[in-house]
Amino acid sequence: MPLRDHVATSIRRYLGDLNGSDVDNLYEIALRELEIPLFAEVLRHCDGNQSRAAAMLGIHRATLRKKLRDYGLA
Repeated sequence: MPLRDHVATSIRRYLGDLNGSDVDNLYEIALRELEIPLFAEVLRHCDGNQSRAAAMLGIHRATLRKKLRDYGLA
């Protein structure tokens, strides 16, 4: 199953849990909720090597380091 299908299922579940209510900043919330486990798992896969993890993610190492700090993962 493609990753996007898993994400779509999670989003549908989240929206269903809102019981018809709206939420502000859904894009920001969704991006954060995806990035945190993505960075953590890729970093784990790379045995903590941030340069390798950044390359695997296709982002600059400094960007990864900033995101890790922002999310309390560093």
